Amino acid sequence: MKNKIHIDAWNSSLNKKNEELCGDNVVSKINEDFFIMVLADGLGSGVKANILSTLTSTIISEMLFNGASLSEAVDTIAMTLPVCHERGVAYSTFTIIQVYYDGKVRIIEFDNPLAIVIRNNRLLKIDREAKIIGGKTIYDSSFEAIPNDYVVMFSDGIIHAGVGQTLNFGWQHEEVEDFLLNYTNSNDSAKEIVRILLANVNYLYDNQPGDDSTVACVKMLEAKETRVMVGPPSKKEDDNKVVEKLLGASGLKICCGGTTSTIVSRYLGRPILTDSIIDFDSDVPPKGFIDGIDLVTEGVLTLQKVNRILNKCVKSNEYLENILLSKQTDGATCLVQAFLKRSTMITFMVGLSDNPAHEAIAYSTISLNAKIQLIKDMAENLRILKKIVKIEMY
Repeated sequence: MKNKIHIDAWNSSLNKKNEELCGDNVVSKINEDFFIMVLADGLGSGVKANILSTLTSTIISEMLFNGASLSEAVDTIAMTLPVCHERGVAYSTFTIIQVYYDGKVRIIEFDNPLAIVIRNNRLLKIDREAKIIGGKTIYDSSFEAIPNDYVVMFSDGIIHAGVGQTLNFGWQHEEVEDFLLNYTNSNDSAKEIVRILLANVNYLYDNQPGDDSTVACVKMLEAKETRVMVGPPSKKEDDNKVVEKLLGASGLKICCGGTTSTIVSRYLGRPILTDSIIDFDSDVPPKGFIDGIDLVTEGVLTLQKVNRILNKCVKSNEYLENILLSKQTDGATCLVQAFLKRSTMITFMVGLSDNPAHEAIAYSTISLNAKIQLIKDMAENLRILKKIVKIEMY
């Protein structure tokens, strides 16, 4: 399958006033073939709603991600969710979007406001097929995406915004569409689109949301592959072949390590220049520069710091936000920002030639074994952060 698109996705929520837990929940998963996101809105609010939405989004995403049918997933939800004694029903509404990198997009909706699809600053009308599954009416639709299309999904707290406050009857679906057309565009990131819409919702609620309000956006990007060369190949005769693969990247071209940089420099016939700005506060060696390469860093010490940063990004959205906005110019921060801000698919090209100086310390922090494990740890963190990651060994 040829990749035509990659994705940029983001979601955020406003909790109902006086509630510590949000009754909406979003789960997304990614692999080398497709991306899936589920937005679930639990019945009611608070703890009960949070449990319902978390169960719904987690079960559906896991089942569909692992090849189950929609009918199987919905039937499982119906059998799993606890019954609300007050209302005698047990369900959570949900919206599912599944994006294949060949451009095929499927949207599945149950009782949530209909998702909005925008292309070239116009609404893209999609045909929805009604299906009865487990006694519930499910709407199933699909379309062929192109770069810069974006899909906005939201819970009903968005269209309830302003009821009895700034608006008499809330924000109608058509008004949400008009707002998105007027205040967002194809140059905006998914994060920015979510921020803009949710900020206006909060304004309409007068900063006191009367319902849990969640927005999720999936934006289609042109498929580009960042390639990262780390270490020399095990066979010296493969040096040029690996560098050629690096230079063939459709996205960023990055090399890490002194020997790696020397191999690339020699192939290109261009010198390695050292960063003239010395940061005495930095705990990693300075960056380098090679004409034709987007980023040149030192090797293992820099990658170790990159992984520490990624670990923190996985655990804390606040830390992630700070890193994305950071003005630091050390090699580790620049590499993290290259991954998180400018890459969707990342391929690590790991050379298996061990440094002779390290042969006697097989379990040191700079051994080949440790380097390979470090790359695997980085890859796992990046996957959690919704990046497509591949590892090639040479």
